[in-house]
Amino acid sequence: MATAAGKSPNESRTNSDLEADIRQLKADIQKLTEQLAETGQHGYGAARRVAAEGVEQLRAQGEAAFDTLRGNAKDIEAQVAASVREKPVTSLAIAAGVGFLFALLARR
Repeated sequence: MATAAGKSPNESRTNSDLEADIRQLKADIQKLTEQLAETGQHGYGAARRVAAEGVEQLRAQGEAAFDTLRGNAKDIEAQVAASVREKPVTSLAIAAGVGFLFALLARR
């Protein structure tokens, strides 16, 4: 029944089976680690692309808003210039009144 080493043939076969299973588990763990690293790299690349696209979109929206504000400012400037040309005395009185109010507020 027992061999010279004190182990039965079933026990030595079980040990070799366990060693083979351990080797297989190590190989599987290595493959999973590589796959996770690859997936992480793909995820990082995708997130980076999405962020870059978002930045580009925000930049375009900011430029559009700036252009709109610039156009509005030019329109207001043109309206003020036209109003001053039509009624210079009234415009001067309004400017003096606004300046006086700012002076009062600045003194406090």
